Amino acid sequence: MNIILFRPHEVELPLPRQDYRAGHILDVLRRRPGDTFDAGLINGPRGKGTLISVENELLLITFAWGEHPPPPNPLTLVIGLPRPQTARDILRDATTLGVAALHFVRTDKGEASYARSKLWQSGEWERQIITGAEQAFCTRLPEVTHGRALSEILAGLSADSARIALDNYEAPTALGTCNLLGYKSAVLALGAERGWSEAERGQLRSAGFAFAHLGPRVLRTETACIAAITLLKARLGWI
Repeated sequence: MNIILFRPHEVELPLPRQDYRAGHILDVLRRRPGDTFDAGLINGPRGKGTLISVENELLLITFAWGEHPPPPNPLTLVIGLPRPQTARDILRDATTLGVAALHFVRTDKGEASYARSKLWQSGEWERQIITGAEQAFCTRLPEVTHGRALSEILAGLSADSARIALDNYEAPTALGTCNLLGYKSAVLALGAERGWSEAERGQLRSAGFAFAHLGPRVLRTETACIAAITLLKARLGWI
């Protein structure tokens, strides 16, 4: 990790030695009393933590805060709920790339049991986005929802965003050639591993989505997410 994130209430308390962040400070960064490290408040400012002492398996730390990092790119992902390991990769890496929101939706061809996995039921998903933000040296976390209907998410989208749905079967245009002139935000929709159903394609078209592809090769969902995010960021001038 390139920055260690804390929740606001944690900065007033000692950090237990068994906390993964304590292990990183002592064993990876090899900080000793008096040393500093990069720290941040979740959705708040970045700054420096100073290790004061290690007492009774507790780390005493003080913090000095600086400026807030810039907001994430105004890019929303709408993703058919994938298997948990794929969702972990997307949560982490999309956060690192700076997306503003990720909505994992129920789809006709998706596996319904994925919504009941430990990833979502235990709150592990939040650990994944924190890991992604720490990698990016950022404090900003994206909005995340899961298990909602595609129609519900589509109804709540911003009206002035570019809307693109990836599809291996009926997309006439490569994502890299889509006309994004004049747009300052975007929504990217990706189906579950088996793709969109005909009914879902109809919903997306009715909601103003253009269909695009990433070329003739069939990619894993997590790979398609990263490739598409990168292309859109480049086309919209965010890189």
